[in-house]
Formats: sequence, structure tokens, C-alpha cells
Amino acid sequence: MKKKVLLLAVVASFIIVGISGLVMASGHGSGPTWRSAISPMVDAKCAMCHGDHAPEVNEWKLLGDERRTVGPRMNTYPHFMSFVVWPETGALMRRLDDGSASGGDPGNMYQYLGSDNQERTKNLQTIKTWLGEGAWNLNRFDARGDTPGISKEQLTKIKAPY
Repeated sequence: MKKKVLLLAVVASFIIVGISGLVMASGHGSGPTWRSAISPMVDAKCAMCHGDHAPEVNEWKLLGDERRTVGPRMNTYPHFMSFVVWPETGALMRRLDDGSASGGDPGNMYQYLGSDNQERTKNLQTIKTWLGEGAWNLNRFDARGDTPGISKEQLTKIKAPY
């Protein structure tokens, strides 16, 4: 119960930050923001499959073979953050990881971050910087196998300024 209450508080804070248009959740005025860096990157690299035409994640999960032709919507701050914080905790990181966090292969969406490795590396670093120091993790909300669920400490490291 405590974990769900904490999660709701964190999600609410992200929504408030997005709606109010604050520059940084942490109070700093520098670094990438959703509006300055992430949204343009999503529009350029991801919107073909994750744009306005894409279904909400819960609707997407109900699709059969159609799921393979389009991804869930991720082109707005709340939609995008649902793949970072909740309900799809860590999905963004698992899909975009270059393999360094997992110690294995890159995530299945890493290849779309750029036309070459230099651009992919730069764009991934921009996203990591935007999320906040230590916020990049592959954990889901609940434990799965040997991987623990996301912790309060991990959640509080996410800054993701609007």
C-alpha cells in the first residue's frame, strides 16, 4: 500500500510539473527539458509509430497482430512519462538502452535514436541527462524474476523537467 501511495504522489508531481510548465522540477534552470529537447527528438525519431495516431498504451495492449505495426502513444509529456514512472515503469529505459545498463544487447528501440551510433549515443545521453542523475534504470514497478521492483530512491531521482 505504501508503495502505491508513493507512486501516486510521484506521478501527481510529474503531472503538476507538466501542466504548470515549470522549467525544472528540481528548481534549476539549465539542461534539457521536455519542450526544448525531448519533444523535438520524439517528433523526429519516434512519432511515426508513437505519435497522435497511436493508441493509448492500454488500448495498444488489447490489439492483436496490429500491435506490430504501431507502438503506443508517447508524443506528449504524460504519455511519455507513463513509460518512465507508471504504469509502464522503466519500459522507456529497457527499450532505449544501449546495452550498457543491462550488460547485454541494446533495447529494441535504441536503433531509432539516430541514423548512426554517434547520433544515437548523443540522443540517449540527452534523455539520460533530462531524466536526472541516477534515474536511468530498467526496473519495473513490481519485481520480476531476480530483478527487484523500482524503489522509492530510484523514483525520487527522476527529474524530467517539462
